[in-house]
Amino acid sequence: MVRNDLSTAEREKSSLGVRHLQSMLIFFGLCTVFMMRANLSVAIVAMMDRNSTNPDFPEYAWSEQTKSLLLSSFFWGYCLTQIPGGQLSQRFGGKVMLLFSIGMSGVLALFTPISARLGDWQLICALRFLQGFCQGVIYPSTHTLLAKWAPPAERGVLATLCFSGSQFGTIIMLAISGTLAASAYGWPSIFYMSGCCGVLWAFVWLMWGADSPRASKLISSIERDYIESALAALSKRESDAMASKLPTPWLRILTSVPFWVLLIACCAYNWGYWTLMTQIPSYMKSVLGKDIKSNALLSALPYTANLLLGLGFCALAQVLVSKQVLSTNASRKIFNTIGMWLPMVAAVALGFVDAGQANLAVVLLTIAVGANSATFLGSFVNHIDLSPNFAGTLMGITNCAANVMSVLAPLVVGIVVTDATNSTQWRLVFIIMALYYFVGNLLFITLGSTKLQSWDQPVKRRVTRDHIKFQVVVSEKDHI
Repeated sequence: MVRNDLSTAEREKSSLGVRHLQSMLIFFGLCTVFMMRANLSVAIVAMMDRNSTNPDFPEYAWSEQTKSLLLSSFFWGYCLTQIPGGQLSQRFGGKVMLLFSIGMSGVLALFTPISARLGDWQLICALRFLQGFCQGVIYPSTHTLLAKWAPPAERGVLATLCFSGSQFGTIIMLAISGTLAASAYGWPSIFYMSGCCGVLWAFVWLMWGADSPRASKLISSIERDYIESALAALSKRESDAMASKLPTPWLRILTSVPFWVLLIACCAYNWGYWTLMTQIPSYMKSVLGKDIKSNALLSALPYTANLLLGLGFCALAQVLVSKQVLSTNASRKIFNTIGMWLPMVAAVALGFVDAGQANLAVVLLTIAVGANSATFLGSFVNHIDLSPNFAGTLMGITNCAANVMSVLAPLVVGIVVTDATNSTQWRLVFIIMALYYFVGNLLFITLGSTKLQSWDQPVKRRVTRDHIKFQVVVSEKDHI
């Protein structure tokens, strides 16, 4: 009987199932999300193109400081809903939170062109703030879903599959935005296309998405039992109903060393990632002298490398862990080192590239952004290692802090780069980014942990003690 159970589990582990469907749906959800995040980074180049001759799509004479405000305004709202997003996803489930977030973001993206006409950069800032406010729940909700859908042995694979959607969305947006901007529909079509994708995804998710295996109407009983038994073998998980009522152990979380190390690593990652994300189009135009069409295509190249390397790292990690070459702890730290220190070296080198070495700059940018994907198997999934029951809340806290970096990074670029064609000023930007990468990963590999934390189930321990006291009182009364 045991052999049959083991063989069934092994077959289920190696076969595709509804858990993979959920991951693919989240993949495309994050794809649309990042299309909506990246659209302004490239569209703003066309919006500020003073050589435009089409009166239907006017150019805007914004300063570099104004442009930096526009690019960072999304993150003002995004930071506000990170921690509440973790609590809401734990309370109401990841499905409804993702549905609201991505669907509403799509609607707001559709209104971006008219907001530019009616209220110039001020109204765009307000709209981007609202988009960020809606999207703040996305990563906490994704972690809440992964904690319920991903068996421990497949956690890295399914998480990487989900998070690779962000790179895929960035690739699509950067690759086609130049063509869209040059079309008869102009730069507004960049926002219309990404907004429609968000609304369409929301309808698909409404039909096929599910909070957990037990809530899915598509899953087989064999796959459901496989996932639930695998999670139960790792820790005594609460039921979905009980987990939603667990009080968050705020004090124990905020005094946990592994949690603080994870938070710092996430902050370092976000500083580097979003510096490149928001500034690559401007850097390639101002320093490398690329026009918008080649700018968009070349800007997509680093994220193509990120997607492909992420899938490659995913396959490698799965082999190493399944063959017990690496422990989970070693795997997390090795891949996080690849994802942060290799880009660190590339960023420093990039700072010393001049305008006559455009091809070398593209190679270094590709390495810097491409190798980042290894962190999907490192710090990105570490929240679930530390606490499956509070993975969404942990992600909300770390992503809130990390996205303060996303707000500050473009603003710092706006302060440092007063002349967008000055490669020396860009050098300082890349060196600052490298320092963040170095410190963040150094702390993660020395003080980080993958052990399940004792505060993952605070209620169960308290209930158990109360239950014991109750039993003692009853026994004494019976004895009397």
